[in-house]
Amino acid sequence: MMLLTQASLAPYNTFGLTQTADRLVVVEQREQLLSLWQARQDEPLLIVGEGSNLLFTAPFHGLVLVNRLKGIAVTEAADAWLLKVEGGEIWHQLVCWTLEQEMPGLENLALIPGTVGASPIQNIGAYGVELAQYCEQVESLDWHTGETVLWSAADCAFGYRDSVFKHQAKHHLILSVTLRLPKAWQPRTDYGPLAQLGEQAEPRHIFEQVCATRRSKLPDPRVLGNAGSFFKNPKVNLAQAQALQAAWPGMPVFPAGPGQAKLAAGWLIDKAGLKGTRVGGAGVHSQQALVLVNHGGATAEQLIRLADLVRSRVAQQFGVRLEPEVRILNDEGETNLDEVLSCLS
Repeated sequence: MMLLTQASLAPYNTFGLTQTADRLVVVEQREQLLSLWQARQDEPLLIVGEGSNLLFTAPFHGLVLVNRLKGIAVTEAADAWLLKVEGGEIWHQLVCWTLEQEMPGLENLALIPGTVGASPIQNIGAYGVELAQYCEQVESLDWHTGETVLWSAADCAFGYRDSVFKHQAKHHLILSVTLRLPKAWQPRTDYGPLAQLGEQAEPRHIFEQVCATRRSKLPDPRVLGNAGSFFKNPKVNLAQAQALQAAWPGMPVFPAGPGQAKLAAGWLIDKAGLKGTRVGGAGVHSQQALVLVNHGGATAEQLIRLADLVRSRVAQQFGVRLEPEVRILNDEGETNLDEVLSCLS
C-alpha cells in the first residue's frame, strides 16, 4: 500500500478532469484498512471506486481512498443464490459473471459503469430494475469509529438514486454488498427498447439488448470523458405530467408512485434544443442529451456552467427543475450545483 501526496485525480474520474488530492491511497486488502484507519488524520475523506459519477470542481484537501477490494463468495439457498461481492469489483464484470454462472437477475443493469461498492450509494438502476430489488445486505467500515457495520436493505433507505450512504452514512467505506438472486427468474422487458423482446425473452437476450442500446447512446469515457447520465429523471405530480403531455404529444411519462410521474430528462434536454451545445471544451452529447462530455481540455467550471445552462433552459421551456445525478465535489467533499455556481459568480 502506497500513500501518495499531491496525487493526480485524472485516473480516478471518468470526466478526465485534472484535479489533485492532498493524499491518495489504493486499498487492495482489508488488512490495509486497519493500519490506514489507525494512522488517520483529522481531514476530509473521499472514497472512490471507478470515479464514474464524480465531478471534481477543486483540488481535494483530504484523503482519497480508492477501493480495489476483490472477491465473490456464493452461498446457495433453496430459492436463491446469495452473492457476497467485495466493493472493488467492477459492476459490469459482475453482471457478466453471474450470467456465465447461470444466475440471472442483473442483466438489465449491464454496462452501468463503476464498482460494486458504489452501487448501493446511488441505488443504481436502468430499464425498470434497481439495485434495491436484489440487495440483501451491505457491509461497511465506519471511518469515524473503525467499526464494521451490517446494513439490511431497509437500513439502506434506498430511494431514486439515493441511499443512507449519501447522507448520514457518507463517511462509511462499503466493504461488500450481498445480492440475492432468486432462482425463479422473471424477465423485465416492460421498459423502453426491451419491450420488443417480449415476455419470453432469455436473460442473455436482455443483456445483449441493454448493452447494444447503451453503447449506441453513451460515449465510451476512455474516448470522450463523461460521467454517464448527468441529471436525474425528474418526478412531477400527475396533473403537471398530464398537462405537459397535452402540450407535448409523445413526451415519455412513467409511473412513479401514487399521484406522481417520472419524466425523461434526456428527452426534455433534447426538445429544449441543447444537443451539441458547448461551453468551452464541455458539451451536451450529440447522440444522448442526458450526457455531458469533455471534448478535450474542459474545465470543471465549463462543465458546471453548461449544467446550469441546461437546467435553466429546461426550466424555462417546461417548468421542470433538473437535479444532477453526478456527485459534485469541492475541496472538502460533496456539494451541489447552486453552491458551486455561487462561488463562480
